[in-house]
Amino acid sequence: MVVAVLVAALGSALVFLYTKGADTRAEERFDTVEVLQATAVINPGETIEEAQQSGKLALKAISQDSLLDGYQTTTDSLNGMVSLSTIYPGEQIISAKWGTSVAVQSSLQIPDTNMAISVNLTDPARVAGFVNPGSEVAIFLTGTAVALPGASGDAAAQLPFSRLLLERVTVLGVGSTTPVSTTTTDESGASTTEQLPRTLMTLSVDQAAAEKLLYASANGELAFALLTDKSVVAPGLPMTFENLFK
Repeated sequence: MVVAVLVAALGSALVFLYTKGADTRAEERFDTVEVLQATAVINPGETIEEAQQSGKLALKAISQDSLLDGYQTTTDSLNGMVSLSTIYPGEQIISAKWGTSVAVQSSLQIPDTNMAISVNLTDPARVAGFVNPGSEVAIFLTGTAVALPGASGDAAAQLPFSRLLLERVTVLGVGSTTPVSTTTTDESGASTTEQLPRTLMTLSVDQAAAEKLLYASANGELAFALLTDKSVVAPGLPMTFENLFK
């Protein structure tokens, strides 16, 4: 009986601790903080004061688990600073995207034996503006495989694929963003034209990587994946419909 009572007491204590922990986690998830967000496009070189006077900043309640490193609740710590890259509506205002001058980025620091090369990417392809000078990225290519001469049947089909092109590349600079008109046509023949912003991204690469980038950008769509020091990236087989769900 004594053992049964102790077991029951221990079980009750564990249930109480779990319930209390769940309540705490729920409170942290739904507890919000008012942080500054962009309400309109903030261009590189625009001061925080100019953005504020133009009504491009507003406070918005963000849940604790959605806060970004360096988030700002006021502009006090950013006074006198300028935007280092384009900041789009809905983005949180974070300290990493502001500095004393964008002129520092005009002089590229290219490592020995490397060269600088630029590619033009849409916002989704450049991780929605979170790629900045100094960032390291993996570069993927989505395109269509070209059939080899003399091939027939399935081997002759031009199959779409996605594949890792370069494992880890350093971003030297983020250039200006320009809206580009893109027209798509559906199966019924109806066409839709939309304005997609594209941004020049300047990378530090060697000759072989530069040749790959030039060829890939001319024959497919490039996309960046923002990396951390612990990100795991490794070459692999191309992703096609045949192995998409394996």
